[in-house]
Parts: sequence; C-alpha cells; structure tokens
Amino acid sequence: MDIILLERIEKLGTIGDVVTVKDGYARNFLLPNKKALRANETNKKVFEANRERIEAENKERATAAAKHGENVDGTQIVLIRASSNSGQLYGSVAVRDIVEELNKTGADVDKSMVILERPIKTLGLFDVRIALHPEVSVTIQVNVARSEDEAELQKDGVDVMAQMFDTEEATGFVEKIDRTLEPGEIAGEDAEEAEEATAEEAPSEDAEAAADEAPAEEDSEATA
Repeated sequence: MDIILLERIEKLGTIGDVVTVKDGYARNFLLPNKKALRANETNKKVFEANRERIEAENKERATAAAKHGENVDGTQIVLIRASSNSGQLYGSVAVRDIVEELNKTGADVDKSMVILERPIKTLGLFDVRIALHPEVSVTIQVNVARSEDEAELQKDGVDVMAQMFDTEEATGFVEKIDRTLEPGEIAGEDAEEAEEATAEEAPSEDAEAAADEAPAEEDSEATA
C-alpha cells in the first residue's frame, strides 16, 4: 500500500514522504494511529494544504520531547530477578517491567516508547532506547540483579556474572577432585604428607623378614 507519512517513521521516511508498506502494517498501525494517510489524489491535496501546520505541530512536539528527555536520559533502573547460577533469569524482563519501574522516577513513558531490541534474559547492565518522539530518543540503563547489593556492585562496574562463573568453575573443580577419591583417600598436599608419614611408620623389609623367620626357629627347638 502507498501511504503519505505524517511524521518521521524510522527506516521508512519523514513527513510528507510517499512510501510503500505492507497492507497489514498500514491498516493495523500507521493509519489508525494517524501516522500516515493513504496516498490517493484526495489525501495528497489535503496533506499539501496542511503541510505547514503539520510540520509546525511536529516541531513543537519534538521540542517538548527533547526537554522531557533531559530528565530521562541516563536514568538507571534496578530490576531484582531470580536466576540460575549461570546468570540466566527464570523468565525475562519485559517492556512492561521497564515502563513500570521507569515511571516510578517520574519519566512518564508508555510501552510504545520503549525500543527493546531483544528480550533481557540474563543478569547484567543493559542500555535501552526510549523514543519520546519520532525525532527524539534517549538511552536509559536497566540494571538486572539478584539483590540490591549485587545491583550496587554492577553499578560500580563489577562484573557479577564473571564472578559467578569463576565461583562455579572453582566449585566444580573441587567437586571433580572429590569424586575421583576413594573412601578415606586424601587429596592434594595433605595426601603427600600422609604418604610420607606412612612411609616413616612402616617397618623395613629386613624387619619384616626377621619377623617371618622367628616363629620357624621356635618351632624347630620345640620339636627337638
């Protein structure tokens, strides 16, 4: 379908551009939200007659959005979530979650303004774009952590995820060693010390031989 844009649409064009889009996109989003008009002769004349007013109103909205953005840009919100030991969330962070937490700071945004490229499914810091106007965007930071303390560490630049992996690998290494030991066996340096102590306490080969011969001599005397 050919349409006339009434505002800038990312990857499509700006006010007054005539572009071709899929019918469903036009009917379900652009036309009902008054972001475009069907590009027929009547609408082209109507648009040209009102172009100056449309552009002036758009400029006013952009100016207001830019002012609003000064209070939103750079905001960091914290979302506490449960996760596995590898940092994978049990679920994901949705646009709704971001909007609710961001609006607690007085941001006054709605779901349509949040541009989330992909679902957030791990712990960490994530930059998220907020489109306050087709021509005005700001960036906020979403801090996803298991606790307020971990959120503070991440905020200060600590890679909590890396620490979790290090801890997990160390634990796995110890468990792997433990699983290779027989009952009563000692690992590492303690095993070496135990072996040395055992060697010192063990009787020599000569002593063992003497012990084996002694009972034989006694038996021969008794027979005589």
